[in-house]
Amino acid sequence: MTQSHSSIRKSGAALLLGLALAATPLVSVSSQASTDGIGVVINEVYLSGGSAGAAYTNKFVELYNPGASEVNLGGWSLQYRSATSSGAASGVVALSGSIAPAGYFLIQGGSNGSNGVALPTPDVVGTLNPSGSAGTIILSNTGSALTLPVGSVVGNPAVVDLLGYGTSNTFETADATAPAGNSDVKSLGRTSFLDTDNSSADFSLSASITPKNSGGGGTDPGDPGEPPVTLSISAIQGTTDVSPQVGHTVTTTGVVTAAYPTGGFNGYYIQTPGTGGPIDITSHTASDGLFVFSASTVSEVSVGDYVQVTGAVSEFNHLTELSVAAPAGLLELDKSTVTTPTPATVEFPATDAQRESLEGMLVAPQGHYTVTDNYDTNGYGEIALAHDTSPLVTPTALATYGSADYQAVVAKNAALKVTLDDGASINYLSAANQSKPLPWLTLDAPVRIGAPVTFTRPVILEYRNNLWKLQPTTQLTPADAVDVQPATFVNTRTPAPNNVGGNIRIATFNVLNYFPTTGDERTGCTFYNDRDGNPITVNNSDAPGCGVRGAATEESFQRQQAKTVSAISALGADVVSLEEIENSAKLGQNRDAAVATLVAALNAKGDVWDYVPSPVAVPAAADEDVIRTAFIYKKDTVKPVGSSAILIGSPAFANAREPLAQAFQPKKGKKGSTFLVIANHFKSKSSGATSGDNVDQGQGAYNGDRVRQAQALLAFADQQKTAAGTDKVFLVGDFNSYEKEDPITAIVGAGYIDQVTKTGKQTYAFDGMIGSLDHVFASPAANAVVKGADVWNINSVESVALEYSRHNYNVVNLYEAVPYRSSDHDPIVLGLSLATAGGGNNEGGHDSGENQHPTTLSASGLAQWFVSLLIHRLGHPQAL
Repeated sequence: MTQSHSSIRKSGAALLLGLALAATPLVSVSSQASTDGIGVVINEVYLSGGSAGAAYTNKFVELYNPGASEVNLGGWSLQYRSATSSGAASGVVALSGSIAPAGYFLIQGGSNGSNGVALPTPDVVGTLNPSGSAGTIILSNTGSALTLPVGSVVGNPAVVDLLGYGTSNTFETADATAPAGNSDVKSLGRTSFLDTDNSSADFSLSASITPKNSGGGGTDPGDPGEPPVTLSISAIQGTTDVSPQVGHTVTTTGVVTAAYPTGGFNGYYIQTPGTGGPIDITSHTASDGLFVFSASTVSEVSVGDYVQVTGAVSEFNHLTELSVAAPAGLLELDKSTVTTPTPATVEFPATDAQRESLEGMLVAPQGHYTVTDNYDTNGYGEIALAHDTSPLVTPTALATYGSADYQAVVAKNAALKVTLDDGASINYLSAANQSKPLPWLTLDAPVRIGAPVTFTRPVILEYRNNLWKLQPTTQLTPADAVDVQPATFVNTRTPAPNNVGGNIRIATFNVLNYFPTTGDERTGCTFYNDRDGNPITVNNSDAPGCGVRGAATEESFQRQQAKTVSAISALGADVVSLEEIENSAKLGQNRDAAVATLVAALNAKGDVWDYVPSPVAVPAAADEDVIRTAFIYKKDTVKPVGSSAILIGSPAFANAREPLAQAFQPKKGKKGSTFLVIANHFKSKSSGATSGDNVDQGQGAYNGDRVRQAQALLAFADQQKTAAGTDKVFLVGDFNSYEKEDPITAIVGAGYIDQVTKTGKQTYAFDGMIGSLDHVFASPAANAVVKGADVWNINSVESVALEYSRHNYNVVNLYEAVPYRSSDHDPIVLGLSLATAGGGNNEGGHDSGENQHPTTLSASGLAQWFVSLLIHRLGHPQAL
């Protein structure tokens, strides 16, 4: 999703002026600012000096004298106050000299960098360095810093003129519209020297930046001056990331290749006739496409029109654009006289320079593309793609942080990533837009991370919101998807994990803050609400009187539980380690109340499951987290051996969930069939660590604590395997560490074998990359009985829009009581071959083959089989 010109985030805090002076007494509200056209006025203000794409290196304020007499500026000053200040102006620039009738006066200010050219010789060089997005600039006939009241300031005898812009608290009648920040390279210009004591009405934004000094140097924004230069699109674009024509008014021609009259872009793309097709990216140095920003003319053009446009050139957050302010700047030409551009048939370029040479052009993407991120799909309509056959992978899942291999992964990810957008600047999560149907996402055609992408229509390659993007040629909505959507996605869902073999299956599953105690039962909780104002999830679990996570109401909890039950039921496991389930002891209840609730839900249609009760020795409730780990198991296939045990009192787990150990055996297991499972949930990577080895140094915050937790776990495992009399040990759960990070290195270094690496899959997705935070580590003896392993990708790869927590966030319903997006972590399942009485290892007979994939079914047959499986598992056909 892209953001419109008017909605880009404000960038940076207001910068102070050079000289700070003591405050004078609060001045009364009366005015000398003239509305009769004879007083000196602030005529143009430029705030982006030196920024990327800047026309000029320094900021400036230009004054104009519309009167018939010379005005002496001696004793006057130019002042600046930040947008939120109510004190004295934070700096004062003394003025001197005079300004002639119909003359200009140029005051040079500070700079944000080295970009742009030098200003015409300024009349005064000052330290003015105002914010690029909001503030107040004051022209005063006194040299002292003024302390103005907030609000509209009209009538002060010490104020000759005043400009409030952006969200400033001080203005004349109303604030003028401001640039969207320093990278929105435009100036605030007064219209025809008019002064109506209304900042909003008197000033408008323009990409034509025209400083003029008292000697006549520069350009007059009120004077058309020299006629616009006629240039080709490639000459306007230039061969770098900044147009050589920034700040100049030009005329060019092109064929309309995309138009966005709705959705917020307020513009259209044009391309030089006859360009495109097969392009050698190594020799193609300048783009033949250009964005025309023009709310006044976008409704007048259609794709295929041949047009001439005249306007000012600017860089809007590094997107080269030509602004056509009025209908007169558009002229329709005879399209029968030119050859329509064709899409450039190119692979996605690996470097920014090569991408710049295609900016704004119509392209037909070549090669392989795969979905690598869908988190923002339900918010901004964006889908991040990898130009590869697989998603991008978190670097520390593949290589040690800082190593050459790590740097190679970082570089590869940067070279492959591009974002497929929806041709709009809509935030679908804002209250104003939740009634607008989401594009891309439907119940029938999921957009999953890892899904291969097929482009069916050409797209525009552009740079917007600090991302390289592929845009459809007009806004995409569900209503026009058949004609507009430029890509399709393979449905990679499976109805169950791969067949992992064996006669006993174990799994681990983070169940996403499963809390039967809902927020509305507590006194201090507040909530995230759906579009109708109904509470859905808790948003302040740490607040006094709250203390719970997860669902806000019973209705919301039932939605969550339905998905959790469907996932566990289809998992096909005999033992499941659960992470992130409510620790009911923290809420004054039986410690096992939450896990008992889940088991009751699993057993709604048959007495199949049981849970492992907490041991006699448990940590004090005050010392535990509000979430815990737990075990559930199928009573007919396995049995606990002895009681469970918790690692109590280890300082390593002062900020994490203590490991929970339990030995199991097949229900008819022979001697030697006992195995030990230890459930874990290490400290998260969340920010907040400020000292020592817990400061984020590339492996997330609290890496030092996670290493110490790994070491304490290894010692605990040695104790527990001795107590259980088995050398078959599985360390399972959410370790909050990727494969090549220090905690995992410690565990693998102790001789344990990571089972997830056998699957070639990952359990988690974050920041556009996949990796496994969840693991199953097997001791050598345990590894010897593992027949297979699988990560069932039902959660991390699905859009968060499908989660119970996003129910009714959009008018499009994406909730179903099915496994997909039942959590944000994927479950891991292992098949074990363990000796049982009267049947050897019984391999191949587990679950009567229910979890084996139907490899020969058609798509419709697969769907019918999946429904049958879920009905059998859940006993709730109405849930489908």
